[in-house]
Amino acid sequence: VERIRRKYSIKNVTGLTILPFVEYDDPFDILAHLIVGSEGTLAFLSEITVRTGPLPEVEESALLLFHTTKSACEAVSAMKPTGALSAAEFFDRKAMRAVEKDFPELLGLPEDAGAVLVKTESSSDAEAAKKRADIAAVLSGFKLATPAEFTADPALTGKWWAMRSGIFPAVGGTREIGATCLIEDVAVPVPRLAELTLELQSLFREHGYHDAVIYGHALEGNWHFILNQRFDTPEAVAQYDRMMRAVVELVAGKYGGSLKAEHGTGRNMAPFVRREWGDAAYRLMRDVKDLFDPKGILNPGVIFNEDPASYVRHLKPLPRVHEIVDRCIECGFCEVNCVACGFSLSSRQRIVVQREIARLDARGDRKSMRLAAELGRDFRKPGRDLCAGDGLCSMGCPLKINTGDFIHAIREREMPSVARRFGEFAARRLPLAADGVGALVDLAALGQAVLGNRLMYAVCRALHRGSCGLIPLWTPAMPHRVRRMPNPAHGTGRDKVVYFPSCINQRMGLAKGDPADSPLVNETTELLEKAGYEVVFPANMSSLCCGTIWESKGMPDVADRKAAELGDALRAASENGRWPVLCDQSPCLYRMRHTIRGLDLYEPFEFIAKFVLGRLDITPLDTCVAVHPTCSMRKMGLVPTILKVAKACAREVALPEEVGCCAFAGDKGFTDPKLNEWALRKLRGRIAETGATVGYSNSRTCEIGLTLHSGIPYMGIAHLVNKASRPREGGE
Repeated sequence: VERIRRKYSIKNVTGLTILPFVEYDDPFDILAHLIVGSEGTLAFLSEITVRTGPLPEVEESALLLFHTTKSACEAVSAMKPTGALSAAEFFDRKAMRAVEKDFPELLGLPEDAGAVLVKTESSSDAEAAKKRADIAAVLSGFKLATPAEFTADPALTGKWWAMRSGIFPAVGGTREIGATCLIEDVAVPVPRLAELTLELQSLFREHGYHDAVIYGHALEGNWHFILNQRFDTPEAVAQYDRMMRAVVELVAGKYGGSLKAEHGTGRNMAPFVRREWGDAAYRLMRDVKDLFDPKGILNPGVIFNEDPASYVRHLKPLPRVHEIVDRCIECGFCEVNCVACGFSLSSRQRIVVQREIARLDARGDRKSMRLAAELGRDFRKPGRDLCAGDGLCSMGCPLKINTGDFIHAIREREMPSVARRFGEFAARRLPLAADGVGALVDLAALGQAVLGNRLMYAVCRALHRGSCGLIPLWTPAMPHRVRRMPNPAHGTGRDKVVYFPSCINQRMGLAKGDPADSPLVNETTELLEKAGYEVVFPANMSSLCCGTIWESKGMPDVADRKAAELGDALRAASENGRWPVLCDQSPCLYRMRHTIRGLDLYEPFEFIAKFVLGRLDITPLDTCVAVHPTCSMRKMGLVPTILKVAKACAREVALPEEVGCCAFAGDKGFTDPKLNEWALRKLRGRIAETGATVGYSNSRTCEIGLTLHSGIPYMGIAHLVNKASRPREGGE
């Protein structure tokens, strides 16, 4: 009992938790708590109810920089008894070096330096002030590289804590391609942290791990260390074997600490559970396992592994796949922004599958090649076709890996020659191809008028399913064709703006039931002229395109040719950059900014906020409107801009929570509508909560899916601004 209590006085998840046997008397409580942290070896959880606590009223952080690792650890040990800290995160010098390019305050520190990111949480300003004073009193006995300054500024503290979260993938991204990034977590009593840290650093040097990084939860005596390790030779495996055994003896032997503090035992530490706990405790854990799982079928080998060398067997390789994703360490930070996660393969899973295909291909034997081919075929639908390609995964990735770009490369590699020839034809004869699509849109509009929405949708859904998705799915939100483009009033504005209506908005106008009188191109032209601009269209506009659709299909060369054509036309129209350029489709503008240089390019919300609102008298409409930032707006950091414009023009603005990428992805909402449905599965409920009656965005195709799955019409933002504005008296 004494040993159990002592072992759990620090973080410890090595083996099964046996603390319930000394903490509880009721058998139900013992059983429930035995399952916690059992890693699926005793049972699985089918449903969880979470109790949440209140957020603190005052939250402050400080980045403390010390000249030595030893003093940083000792300072945390001295601050802990004050109770002032809610967190203290340590970084050794190598960890700092992985992120210092974004944190100039870390530059120039000595090789043995240590940093500690600390946080206080308080219920009042007075309590926060007392905690700052208590910490300052402790730190007065230590020499810091820079003064300790607490701040509650979310911009700065958010940057600090994002740095902390990104250490693991940032370090992993520096590894040699083909090496595996390994992370372990150990714990000892806080007063012994300084000793442990210095000995770990010495151990890493002794075993040849000169780039090993130490960081972690100093307030809990919990260190993570990261190793970049190759496993492609017997010598490399033996090096890892020797080092792991040395770590076990140091942490579990000399310090009596935890070999696993919080991340679960896993196969890497399973052979050492008995070494840490001893025979008596280990027998108790085995008895528990046998009672729950007498046949040993639940997650075998994870906590209890009879192979003493299991940690150096079945090692997972990270073979080269493509330069876009080779740095990925499969940390999963991307998945929070992956719209397909939970529906098909996530961004991380796409990389994992492609690595397995590469591994099998590299083996070269007939069986492996057959398996690789089978896996490649199975990958096509969930991995290749059901990727929205929006690139939002890169926003969650500390290494900025864009799995969408990787999927575009796969589509290029696997593109049938027939599809390639059709794509090149459409690029050369865009007006003709667009007229063909327009004819189909007209046919659909006729069917809608004759059959009505319900019957027309049922017929089209049957055709879509019967053709296995080859026939695109029509929905009642489908816009009708634009019949006539506006004719700008030349020479009437005091300033000019080059307006490039995207090829989509040149063809797609209003849908049945949209609360507007004219298509977006007409509405935008009217708004610009109302604001005093002379609108200039580029020459041969119907043949121009940014190339996004070809890029998404896997034809980057064709896409770049179209972008180059567009760039030449816009330079001519803008008098070589004299006038700003507006594109009414945010995804198109995003690509234009990456392919066209030397021009001032704007998407709708951005142009309206910067150039239009100040030229008009705005009377906010007495209504609640919803807004949807497209993926391109999110990547450009323009979400505050969409709110600014909408709030200027409407009494109330709703940004529905838990709704990110709509996954319409150009035409994917027609060809793979289930992905769009999955992405917007929560939208209708969120809209109902807000009471919004109309929505606004800046991508016509996205607006189709948003309309279908929200129950309210979505249109371009120019409709709202034009409706809420009038020319300013005096023209200024």
